Order: sequence, then structure tokens, then C-alpha cells
Amino acid sequence: MSDRSPTRRNVLRGIGASLTAAIGTTALPGSALAAGGWESVEAPTGNTLHDVEYTDAGAYAVGGGGIVLERAAEGWRKVLDGGPTGNGNNLYGADVTDDGRALWFVGSSGAIGEYDVSTGVVTDHSAPNDVTNNFNDVAVTGAAGEANVYVAGDSGKLYYSFENGASQTWDYVTPGSGSAINAVDFCDERSGHIVDGNKSVFRTKDGSTWNKTGLADANVNFYGVDSDGFDDVRVSGGGGGMVFRWDGSEWTPTDTGDAGLRDIEVTDADGAGLTVGGGGAVYELADGWTQRQTPTGANLQAVVRGATDVAVGAGGTVLER
Repeated sequence: MSDRSPTRRNVLRGIGASLTAAIGTTALPGSALAAGGWESVEAPTGNTLHDVEYTDAGAYAVGGGGIVLERAAEGWRKVLDGGPTGNGNNLYGADVTDDGRALWFVGSSGAIGEYDVSTGVVTDHSAPNDVTNNFNDVAVTGAAGEANVYVAGDSGKLYYSFENGASQTWDYVTPGSGSAINAVDFCDERSGHIVDGNKSVFRTKDGSTWNKTGLADANVNFYGVDSDGFDDVRVSGGGGGMVFRWDGSEWTPTDTGDAGLRDIEVTDADGAGLTVGGGGAVYELADGWTQRQTPTGANLQAVVRGATDVAVGAGGTVLER
């Protein structure tokens, strides 16, 4: 199945460009410029930030204690503390609807929330079907209020709702052996990929039926996945800095070094991308993967591309370029 046209990533890159015009291209307050263009930016938390996404209101990051941060003209600020239930459950994954209006996030003890970036209203979708397992990641497709929602479970189950997470609309499937599903990403309304803790990659065309597509002899655990087409996916792994790409016929490995990689994002329109991981590692895809200098040794958990690229990680670390 082909990518969404235009793809969500391309839409969000346009959003980022519009925000840059409004906010300006100068660094946010509290930043320190590093060689290679990455800056360390102050954030109002010392909690680990686990994911970051662009919406039509700008960039948002989620993390420990249920915190949600927003990137504003005056700097990063807290818009939610305690998660969707107020219980302080850690948030591990986030995604945004295709129109950029709703930020979804998931985390420990079954936490699932939907944040309207224009009104600031939070809708709690936690514990679908009374499930209170840890949720590691989320992918959403479609418009706000009408989204398909896919949640990666720590117990090896992929939970999904085709009705915006409404009560009694959730179902689940166990694609693999029961190992934790670490990451999920979709390239079309119901076409996407997941990776699990058993070094496996699965794909779907209908959002509910999953088939294994790799990966033999990988020898690393997978933590990041970037789905740009049913036959176009990249995964990043820990314990060796590996990136693998499936082009519809074969897997191609790339060894970036020793850093364990946690997240990966590649824009299909221009083939440019970023992957991040342990020890402040950032690698950029241009003509192959090249390491870039950063001003931190903190472990990075997630990255998003836009007019301003953003990476987040341990101890409330925020990097911008």
C-alpha cells in the first residue's frame, strides 16, 4: 500500500516551517549551541522525556510522571502533569493525528490520553477493556475525533480502536511470541509496522492482521521503527547501533557504532533522517548514516524532524537543531 498523500510527516514538516516563520529561527531561551548545530535547551522538568511529536500547534514532548511539555516562543513549558488520569503514570509514547489537532500519548498502568492542542482539553481513554498493562508506544491515523488508534503493549499485544478509542471499541491481537511490542508506526490509514523484544518486525495492511517480515540473525533488540510504506521500513536497535532497512525484497543492515539506538525517523519525500540513542548519540542520514556532535552525554529516547529538529531524553534533556 502506498504512503499517505500527503504523508503525515510531510504535513508536519510544513507545520514546522509555518511555526518557524511565526516564532523565528533563533534558539529558544536557555540554549547552548554545539558544533554540528545541535543546541541544549532548558526544559521545566528533570524527568526522562520518552517521546516528541509535532502538532499544528508546535512540538510536544511526553515523559516521566505523566508530564506533557509544549514548545512555545518563550521556551518549553508544562501543559499537563500527572498524565490523563492525574495519577502520575509515566508516558512512554506519543503520536499526532493527520490533521495535527490531537496529540495521543500512552504509558504505564494502561494510561492512554488524547490532548486537543487548540483547547487544551484532555480525554482519558485509559485501561481499554480494563487492561492496565504498560503501553510503550502509540500510532494514530486519520483526523482528530475520527482516528484509528494503535497501542503497543508490554505484554506482546497490539491494542487497536477504529473509532477514536471510544469505550467498547477496542480489540487486540498478539502478532508474535508475546514479547513486548516496543514501537509502532503507520504509513497509511491501516498499513504499518511494529517491532518487538524478540528481534522481530511485523507489518499489516488492515490494522488488525499482522505478518512477520523479519529479521533473521539481527542479534540486537529493536526499539525504533519508521514506516514509510508497506515495503519501505527502517528499524533501529540497541546493543550495537544497528539500523536495518526493508525495501520489499531484502533487509540491508548498517552498523553506526556502539551506541544503542532508541528511535528513528526518515522523511520519505527527501530520504533524510535521524536516529538517536545512548550517550547523546545522534546520527543523520544524508549520504549514509553520519554521527553528529551534540552537547550532551544523556541517553536520548526520541527524535522528530521539522523546521526545527528536536531530540529528547534522560533527565529532561531537550536538543534542538
